[in-house]
Amino acid sequence: MEKQDFFNPKEYKQLFTLYKKLLQLSGDTLQKDDCKHLKTHLIKVMSEGNIPRNAFGMNPIIKDMQTAVIVAEEIGMRRASIIGIMLHESVKYNLCTLESVRQKYGEDVAGIIHGLVKINELYAKSPTIESENFRNLLLSFAEDMRVILIMIADRVNLMRQIKDSDNEEARLQVSNEAAYLYAPLAHKLGLYKLKSELEDLSLKYTQHDIYYHIKDKLNATKAARDRYIETFIQPIQKKLEEAGLHFHMKGRTKSIHSIYQKMKKQNCPFENVYDLFAIRIILDSPLEKEKQECWQAYSIVTDMYLPNPKRLRDWLSVPKSNGYESLHITVMGPEGKWVEVQIRTERMDEIAEKGLAAHWRYKGIKGETGLDEWLNSIRETLENADSDMEAMDQFKLDLYKDEVFVFTPKGDLYKLPQGATILDFAFTIHSNLGCRCIGARVNGKNAQLRQTLNSGDQVEIMTSNTQTPKQDWLNFVTTSKARTKIRQALKEIAAKQTQFAKETLERKFKNRKLEYDEAVLMRLIRKLGFKTVTDFYQSIASETMDINEVIDKYLELQRKENEQRDEIIYRSAENFNIQQSTEGKDYYKDDVLVIDQNLKGIDFNLARCCNPIYGDEVFGFVTISGGIKIHRCDCPNAKEMKARFPYRIVRARWAGKSTGKQYPITLRIVGHDDIGIVTNITSIINKENSILLRSISIDSHDGLFSGMLTVMVDDTSKLEALIKKIKTVKGVKQISRG
Repeated sequence: MEKQDFFNPKEYKQLFTLYKKLLQLSGDTLQKDDCKHLKTHLIKVMSEGNIPRNAFGMNPIIKDMQTAVIVAEEIGMRRASIIGIMLHESVKYNLCTLESVRQKYGEDVAGIIHGLVKINELYAKSPTIESENFRNLLLSFAEDMRVILIMIADRVNLMRQIKDSDNEEARLQVSNEAAYLYAPLAHKLGLYKLKSELEDLSLKYTQHDIYYHIKDKLNATKAARDRYIETFIQPIQKKLEEAGLHFHMKGRTKSIHSIYQKMKKQNCPFENVYDLFAIRIILDSPLEKEKQECWQAYSIVTDMYLPNPKRLRDWLSVPKSNGYESLHITVMGPEGKWVEVQIRTERMDEIAEKGLAAHWRYKGIKGETGLDEWLNSIRETLENADSDMEAMDQFKLDLYKDEVFVFTPKGDLYKLPQGATILDFAFTIHSNLGCRCIGARVNGKNAQLRQTLNSGDQVEIMTSNTQTPKQDWLNFVTTSKARTKIRQALKEIAAKQTQFAKETLERKFKNRKLEYDEAVLMRLIRKLGFKTVTDFYQSIASETMDINEVIDKYLELQRKENEQRDEIIYRSAENFNIQQSTEGKDYYKDDVLVIDQNLKGIDFNLARCCNPIYGDEVFGFVTISGGIKIHRCDCPNAKEMKARFPYRIVRARWAGKSTGKQYPITLRIVGHDDIGIVTNITSIINKENSILLRSISIDSHDGLFSGMLTVMVDDTSKLEALIKKIKTVKGVKQISRG
């Protein structure tokens, strides 16, 4: 876009309207020269106009100012956040420097911009974060809580603005990311209103028909719902007034997304979802009387309507980690309908609406919300997770879980996710305590490691110096810290055991004055049924496999292979098989594979469905278990993977020159049924210095043979040369790569 067209007439008008609104919302938090500096900056941007628009064609300055309004108006953040949002694009595109921002506006603003620029760089090439960058995104979030709040507001703004966009693909990507990342983040931080809006808009863009079906049903039943709410609250209102309480009440219809989730969970139509709304009683109470008056209101409501004791949620006595305080009860209203009633004060309601920022206003920015511990746990999980997908999945799990409150024998209170076990609690207190935990006394009674804890439990951890982490612990712990520490400990134990077993085996060979061929040992390991070399050495370490027996089997295999090399067999090609398994050895691990343009040294595996080798055009796919599988771009499964799981696709390419490492390649061969053909093919392969025959499996039918031939080859050029030579063998009719 030309510079003079950077702001169209509509955007010029928006710019001045938004600027005035932001000045008003900033209130008295702006410092002496802030307005002058911001005006100068905006004039410079308007004249230069060299900041690119996003995938939806949105003007970046207008978009940032809209985000700043949400941050100020709906979250309650002020000067540093507003200025940081307005300036970060300019810093990114060198219209001003971070140092100049620091001098004019202070360290606080510069810190926010630093975080926003890092995140914007991750989003630079795509409207959504690809899986290989997800860890970096979360680490950026973990540096500054305010950056998370700003990014949530930015996503809310984006979702509001793209309803008429022609870029359907980008809108779907943005909507899916809003649902799986930003809505759970908003939930964790207590921004329940913004969380519901993100979920509703995501449903609207991704499942249009379902969204409007529920919306139309809500509109059709609104009058009846309003009448019911009025009938329900009238007698409560009268009693609360008689008790001398100052309050206001409102009925709140549940979000379309939450109604849809109930329809799915209960497998029922809209008409069978009864709890479509909640009643909120908001008390105007002085701070010292808040809890007393909330419980007084609870008593009045439950005297009039029968409560469901299983649905009582007391976040007055122990607030949530994000500062949320409220009393939730479900009562049987008129016509036998269950109604949720939320009781809170004006202060609590502001925290519930605006989340963390409102909590800070009451308790100070270092208020004990429990979120510092949460951020620390994010950092720890990300630094130690085996893969980006594992980090992402665990992160999402931690966001949505409710909390239980557990006490130590000394009365210290710990908050854990619902479903946490005794072992989770031990790791929460200290990693060493978790590693040595053998059980606990819960409320004075002995309990096992896997027992689930409930709110109010008093837990005394019992330990033993001989205890070490076990693999099955991962099956029942729920917290990311416990899972991360257990995996770390198991890896360390396995590495020590493997090294010890390997040294023991080598010493036994030397004692018997034998030199072993590693290739033969690898084939033996495969023949014994082990999937990995580590598993083999682990069996020696655990004494399930006797070392002397291993050596005897090795010598037997070596003898048989030597005999087979001396035999010449003349027969039909049918059932001709050679197996020289080399699995268990990573032939490709030392090659340079560049992932996402600049990342090297990342662990990966080659996909068996297409067997890529050095020189092939490839891409990476992040599996459910978290590892990266490398596929050829023409892999038969590529199209479906890219369509169904675009967020798991990572760019990959081979770099530099081949290092000479070998890859297994399968060739399909069809020819005349003659053993001579097979002999000629194997002879060609054996003459190639850099190609190793791994296996041949042949079947014959009606005078033809069809075979699967697996070779170990360096790169595509060597493979193409081999295929050309095999095509020259008389009787070979067809050869293709598997």
